[in-house]
Amino acid sequence: MRKLAEAVAPALEAALSGVGVGGEAWADLLGPATVEQHGDLALPCHPLAGVLRRSPKDIADEVASVLAPSLSDVAEVSSVSGFVNMRAKPSWLAAQMMGLLPDDRLGITVERTRTVAVDYSAPNVAKEMHVGHLRSTVIGDAIVRMLGHKGHIVYRENHVGDWGTPFGMLIEHLLDLSEANAAAELSVGDLDGFYKQARVKFNSDETFVARSRNRVVLLQSGDEETLRLWRILVDESMRYFNEVYGMLGVLLTDGDIMGESNYHHLLPVVVERLRAQGMLEESAGAQVVYPGGWVNREGEPMPLIIEKADGAYNYATTDLACIIDRVERLDCDDLLYVVGTPQSQHFKMVFQVAEQAGFMGDAHNAVHVNFGSVMDSDGKILKSREGEVIKLVDLLREATSRAEQAIAEKNPELQGTEREAVARMIGIGSVKYADLSTERSKDYVFDWDRMLAFEGNTSPYLQYAHARICSIFRRSGIERSSARDASITLAQPEEALLARRLVNFAAVTDDTLASYSPHTLCTYLHSLASSFASFYEVCPVIAAGDDATRDSRLALCDLTARTICTGLELLGIDSPERM
Repeated sequence: MRKLAEAVAPALEAALSGVGVGGEAWADLLGPATVEQHGDLALPCHPLAGVLRRSPKDIADEVASVLAPSLSDVAEVSSVSGFVNMRAKPSWLAAQMMGLLPDDRLGITVERTRTVAVDYSAPNVAKEMHVGHLRSTVIGDAIVRMLGHKGHIVYRENHVGDWGTPFGMLIEHLLDLSEANAAAELSVGDLDGFYKQARVKFNSDETFVARSRNRVVLLQSGDEETLRLWRILVDESMRYFNEVYGMLGVLLTDGDIMGESNYHHLLPVVVERLRAQGMLEESAGAQVVYPGGWVNREGEPMPLIIEKADGAYNYATTDLACIIDRVERLDCDDLLYVVGTPQSQHFKMVFQVAEQAGFMGDAHNAVHVNFGSVMDSDGKILKSREGEVIKLVDLLREATSRAEQAIAEKNPELQGTEREAVARMIGIGSVKYADLSTERSKDYVFDWDRMLAFEGNTSPYLQYAHARICSIFRRSGIERSSARDASITLAQPEEALLARRLVNFAAVTDDTLASYSPHTLCTYLHSLASSFASFYEVCPVIAAGDDATRDSRLALCDLTARTICTGLELLGIDSPERM
């Protein structure tokens, strides 16, 4: 509990100084109590025993006895088995709640502004988005939202694959179909079918192969007619991507598209700068860099390939060009890459070379925000019954359909467009939350029943908690805004527990962003909703018995709803007011 730690720090420093312990000896020891019943914060005295040559129990007893009087208005202090425990008093918690009531940001501060580029989603032109794109898109979107909420300048960089040798093949297939027929086929969203047809011809027709390779040369040399045909493929693909992004409810727009083509002019610059630094070496006809510290299975130094023997550039070259662009054109401080875990070595080597070449310096922060795979119940990568990778648009439609069935059973009063809207919120939210609530570096099992459940750590559970609070205010006839003028008292343990959760929102949000781990915020929101359920079961709100208690509990309800709504919004998930 960060707020409590800040409140007790001066008194704790004085108490520890009195027994001969300086700030540098204990500053990193204070943290959350491992046993919640013992307190909110705990200071283990075991590391101090060697310094003071006393038992941890004796140290804890003395510190607690000195500390307790000075924290009489803030926390209860106790000594247990060599730990100094501090538990926030209800009166202190109530004061914190009163401070949050008028605060639209619920304690979340705006930081010193940094400029951040977030590279995420990254589908390929003329290929459909599949379930593998889900994690990058929703994790990246959540990080972007949190960065923006904290006051940072954020560039959403959708690094779309729109350049390279496959486009010779795709353009020639477009011409074989005729522009009109190709556009019609692409417009219905069958990008995979279009790509597969082109690939079949490329694998079986030598004449088509020769045409495709010649078209690549024309594309890379800037031939106007070839670029026009390439633009047809790009535009139709972007229309499809935008449809998926609209369904997902993410922030990406056409203005965020930064395809590989945008960096094409910088690829020779990368080579020139690396050569000028004396970093380029030739290996089997290719131009490579040996960053050092990497070896292959034979124990030989592993290179980063910059230019292949045939003169083509490699993925690493494009990523180095991206760094140059983002540092020099966008003036970014932080570069985040939301890309799957299998690319970890690639990014480590790219970042290392970029630093060695001076493309970025000590002031820059490059992070690979890695993530695992979406698995089926059999432990394999999630695929359809036919063995094909599941299209993301089909997954989202299925989620909405299942959510509508669940709503029809749970609340048949919801009808028409309202039920459709709520079904979209719940269905899409459940898919996104199932992904975000998993520690991102781990694989997770895709389970329809679990993610759409109205209990457990799921989006529907949180959304239902929000909707339930909205219904309390509807039934009471009291305006939500008036609850912010109430005086809060915490007479019941369940009220104090709910307040303990609420006061931690800002700190948890900061922790989530510091590690780029949305699951941290998800875990917090679930604990908050669970605490509210306990509070609501034990503490009558509308029928509280007296106006002061009713208004205090309505204020807690309002804070809870606002916190859940804000937390879900930072995750890119909507909060319906009726379910």
